[in-house]
Amino acid sequence: MEKRIYNFSAGPGVLPEEVLLEAQKDFYSYKGEGLSVMEMSHRSKTYDDIIVTAEKDLRELLNISDDYAVLFLQGGATFQFSMVALNLMPTNNKADYINTGAWSKKAIKEAKRVGEVNVAATSEDSNFNYIPKQDALNLTENASYVHFTSNNTIFGTQFKTEPEVGNVTLVCDASSDILSKPIDVSKYGLIYAGAQKNMGPAGAALVIVKKSLLERSPNSLHTYLNYNTHAEKGSMYNTPPTYSIYIMGLVYKWLLKNGGLEAMQKVNETKAKLLYDTIDNSDGYYKGAAAIEDRSLMNVTFNLQSEELEKKFIAEATAKDFSGLKGHRSVGGIRASIYNAFPIKGVEELVEFMGEFKKNNE
Repeated sequence: MEKRIYNFSAGPGVLPEEVLLEAQKDFYSYKGEGLSVMEMSHRSKTYDDIIVTAEKDLRELLNISDDYAVLFLQGGATFQFSMVALNLMPTNNKADYINTGAWSKKAIKEAKRVGEVNVAATSEDSNFNYIPKQDALNLTENASYVHFTSNNTIFGTQFKTEPEVGNVTLVCDASSDILSKPIDVSKYGLIYAGAQKNMGPAGAALVIVKKSLLERSPNSLHTYLNYNTHAEKGSMYNTPPTYSIYIMGLVYKWLLKNGGLEAMQKVNETKAKLLYDTIDNSDGYYKGAAAIEDRSLMNVTFNLQSEELEKKFIAEATAKDFSGLKGHRSVGGIRASIYNAFPIKGVEELVEFMGEFKKNNE
């Protein structure tokens, strides 16, 4: 088999090797069925078992109660920027959004097409390098919901706990840290996430929505835009993103096999600490981009002394099979995305490279 590189890309992100090898084994003929999952009817008994098992395993991982519907949809998280507002905002036609970066801004843009948006807090004043504190939130008493983005891939910040919003419905875009740690789903009205960071290949979005909220969806909505359509049909109103869901199911099994989300969080904390300690102990050679208390466990962002030095760092890292370390085009710098499946060994080797690079280029 060809040597695999270390994929630090922010998305699509690295998948567990165990999952890839199992998918490879069954790619040509799934479990002896004589066809691939990609060719299989989504109405078949075999595929029904795949999607039902995926939902069951996800419910176990996140301890999701029967009060919530689990939906596997197309369009990624970007489509959910619109669906969330169209389905949940009509109660009072207003919603609060916490703006912590590019994805929050895109969600706000789509919500403004539906109703009134109050930006309850923003970190734009400091180029989104921190998470607004609880006492900075200017919440609307009768908002239909409060929306936040739990992890910000571009700027390397992450909410350490949910914002406190009283009795208002809490909505989260968890695309880049879903399943990286335990969360209390009961605190949320709706959680959505694109698959391609921590769960599977691009093409699918996960939506976990409290069933009581489905009453808000207006009957006037186009059929496909209504959450009820998908909840009532078990994500089978039309052909779902079958292969993406199949891989997501394998990832859920991988997480359960390896101790669940509590164990995954410990691994993620270990990986992040290796990188952040290297940055902090470099005597300023490497400079962390995010406020220390708000640093992400998923996306480690930092800078070097100059843009020229950063280009050299990326070029030499790429030559050593460290891929995807270039920061987002809007902010530059370096970004190491270390999602669930990224191996500790890869982080250790990057840390070693960082030490060598500093020694050779001071």
